[in-house]
Amino acid sequence: MENDSDTTVLLDLSPFLRIYKSGRLERLVGTSTVPAGTDPFTGVTSRDVVINPTTGVSARLYIPPDLPSNDKLPILVYIHGGGFVIETAASPTYHNYLNLLVSKAHIIAVSVDYRRAPEHPLPAAYDDCWEVLASTVSGSFPNEWVSGYGDLGRLYLGGDSAGGNTAHHMAVKAASEGIKIKGLLLCHPWFGGSEPIGSESIDPVKKDQFWRFVYPKTTGLDDPFFNPMAAKERMKGVYKCEKVLVAVAQNDELRDRGKLYYDKLLKAVSSGEWNGHAEFYETEGEDHVFYLDNDSCHNAVEMMQKVVSFID
Repeated sequence: MENDSDTTVLLDLSPFLRIYKSGRLERLVGTSTVPAGTDPFTGVTSRDVVINPTTGVSARLYIPPDLPSNDKLPILVYIHGGGFVIETAASPTYHNYLNLLVSKAHIIAVSVDYRRAPEHPLPAAYDDCWEVLASTVSGSFPNEWVSGYGDLGRLYLGGDSAGGNTAHHMAVKAASEGIKIKGLLLCHPWFGGSEPIGSESIDPVKKDQFWRFVYPKTTGLDDPFFNPMAAKERMKGVYKCEKVLVAVAQNDELRDRGKLYYDKLLKAVSSGEWNGHAEFYETEGEDHVFYLDNDSCHNAVEMMQKVVSFID
């Protein structure tokens, strides 16, 4: 007979996961993986590298075909999305996306495979992403691809959704550590706050429940890790980047937070606080991270072109 505690749902966080009374965790999506290797479509080659054997933190590296003999390539440290609870660097969603991006932008990519909640609640993911970024910059990265082919003078940070949230915080920490980030790429970043803005309609109780689930020690929805615009001094760390691209989708619940973030950047430029360049890219008629689900549709192709042009 099946144990009732193993079928009784204790916490339902659909569409991401469910937790049962027995303690069993069921991830509903984002669980499939694909191996590293050479992609037959793009010719891009990938390889998995362990960064910290103790924690298991790793990264999947990508290099394009036809590497230059006398020149080095921009480096993109990329952080995947998934609400901090699903997806990995080995997910076919992100593996396929980075194969395509690396081939078109002709870059080196470092895709972070961080620990996920609830087994490892925040700030574990932030700590892991920082460890990978710091290893990339310090030259201690356990792979010759980064040091051999990468140009640290053209170092980019990027991510989508929860990965966009994390990329922002990595840029802030990089500034405090004297690490130069040339460009920050935020695709449909997951930010929020206690007061709804624009078209936000998600139940604040549900929003608070999920955020506290991934970050139990948070101060709440206006925690700077969830609402970076609530901490002016922390935002200043982003002003050390040369340029920032904020991409949003018209039908995405997170659209207006992304726009507010961009507006803050523009204000910093106009006040003389930041001598950088901010770009805003909105895709009409699309929803959250649509381009990951269908990379061949017209809007996804256009967004890819925008990202490629941002990484010079």
